[in-house]
Amino acid sequence: MSTPTTPTASAGAAASTSTEPHPALDRAHGALLGLALGDALGMPTQSLSREAVRERYGRITGFVDAAPDQPIAPGMPAGSVTDDTEQAVLVAELLLVGEGSIDPDDFAAALVDWEQTMILRGSRDLLGPSTKAAITALQNGASTAEAGRYGTTNGAAMRVTPVGIATPPGALLLPAVVESSQVTHATGLGISGAAAIAAGVSAGVDGADVGAALDAAVAAARAGAREGGWVAGASVAERYLALLPLARALDDDAFADFLYDVVGTSVQSQESVVSALLLVDRYRHTPVEGLCVAASLGGDTDTVAAVAGALLGACHGARAFPDAEVATLERVNHLSLRTLAERLLALRERTRSRT
Repeated sequence: MSTPTTPTASAGAAASTSTEPHPALDRAHGALLGLALGDALGMPTQSLSREAVRERYGRITGFVDAAPDQPIAPGMPAGSVTDDTEQAVLVAELLLVGEGSIDPDDFAAALVDWEQTMILRGSRDLLGPSTKAAITALQNGASTAEAGRYGTTNGAAMRVTPVGIATPPGALLLPAVVESSQVTHATGLGISGAAAIAAGVSAGVDGADVGAALDAAVAAARAGAREGGWVAGASVAERYLALLPLARALDDDAFADFLYDVVGTSVQSQESVVSALLLVDRYRHTPVEGLCVAASLGGDTDTVAAVAGALLGACHGARAFPDAEVATLERVNHLSLRTLAERLLALRERTRSRT
């Protein structure tokens, strides 16, 4: 096992106390940092069973290198982000170019270009199953309106955080989520998961605490389920609400078992997004600890931790995350997330002024 480059989860208290940023900027920046931090923590454990995670790492408490035989990210250095963060940045740039709108043809082309870049880099972290099927359909002549009609996985949810930052709560948010989902995840299930994350982030940026952000996520998940095409699958919102009292009654170890064995950590939205929401509820006061738990679960750990981190970061702000880990993220991945947050927040204010 590689030696972690970060301290234990309690180090969240060591976050920066330097010049106080504007609260909305702090929260927008926090959403992107939480996304990237969770993503990087889950990078070495993604697609591994819980037993394999325990054998190799015990419990994730910080950034670790991926093993040479890691099935998706072989040999990636500690602190590296995956497709969750990279596609979220792609969505952010498209939103900025489109002044809040995403052209579906441009989005499809950008996803194809992104995958080719990953192939050239020797990565196996390529397009997910729903996105790959949609792009293949487009290349075979399907329209952008048709390509995503079977997309039920969490790809739309993992990359939607910039939509939540750029769009204030209200009537424009769900259409923006649908627009960011439709090329690859144009189903009620795929849109529902994405709407939950976007609404929670948007509420957090506006000042909501974790409880209010989760309420917004549930309401948006219900609304999102009525969009797109129907597919068989359990409701994101109703599964979360049904499982919440059971999860709250468990101790920490039993809670982690419950997420892995009962809720699920697969790429399916009704598993991974629900697990992320339950993690946010439980670790609402200790964000970094929650992300380490997510990264230790097994399954689609990078996405579960990333979307939980986005919600927690939006509610707590960038100061929830330790300076050393933020520096590692930016150094290893060449990220400028504060600048991106500033640009998305400016777009949010322009959007708000038009409503």
